[in-house]
Amino acid sequence: MIEAKNISKFFGETQILEDISIRFEKGKNNLIIGQSGAGKTVLLKCLVGLLEVDAGHVDFDGRNFSSMGFKDRRAIRKELGMLFQGGALFDYYNVEENVMFPLNMFTHQHIEEKQQRVNEVLKRVNLENANKLFPGELSGGMTKRVAIARAIANNPKYLFCDEPNSGLDPKTANLIDDLIVEITEEYNMTTIVNTHDINSVLIMGDNISFINRGKLSWQGNKDTILIDDNDELNAFVFATELTKRLKK
Repeated sequence: MIEAKNISKFFGETQILEDISIRFEKGKNNLIIGQSGAGKTVLLKCLVGLLEVDAGHVDFDGRNFSSMGFKDRRAIRKELGMLFQGGALFDYYNVEENVMFPLNMFTHQHIEEKQQRVNEVLKRVNLENANKLFPGELSGGMTKRVAIARAIANNPKYLFCDEPNSGLDPKTANLIDDLIVEITEEYNMTTIVNTHDINSVLIMGDNISFINRGKLSWQGNKDTILIDDNDELNAFVFATELTKRLKK
């Protein structure tokens, strides 16, 4: 479980996040949603330590991550998997080398052990025998699956996903969403997904936190999001012609 406790963040004189408290549950897909500029990406970066909070703190299973020094934070970072928007694969590494990267960084395993783990996670994302391909040879969906394989290579306790299906066609996006749901359950991870895709919300949203103008405006799940009377939430959810039809 991860907890954000009274998190605030400023950029200069501008407040980006204001007193946000959220509990992200283990074994669940915990979604952060909101329009562009609402603060959800800043919140995600604060959770993983890419940005320092100005008030409040972040706990990983009761460990105060925000107050830790570099050495203690590194121990927790070994337990994190990160799926970046766009995949963020290294162009000069092949698939195998990309997936092996966190194992090289955080473990002292022999090459045979690393190779076995790479093959295991590539098989899990249905990319057996893709080891020697380079990112330029992959489709968008394959790129995301390689990125997922890399994110889970080190058996993380916590998985962070930033817009995991951005740039994908609807069918492939659904496959990626389903894969994240399955992996979260299988590995019993605490998964946090940053998204503005309503279809993803309806597939993945075990727990949903809606951020609006830097504040936590609503919390619920995929079963309640379409029927809530929160005006700010409804303005976000039913902003397109397709989602407007869901309200009728």
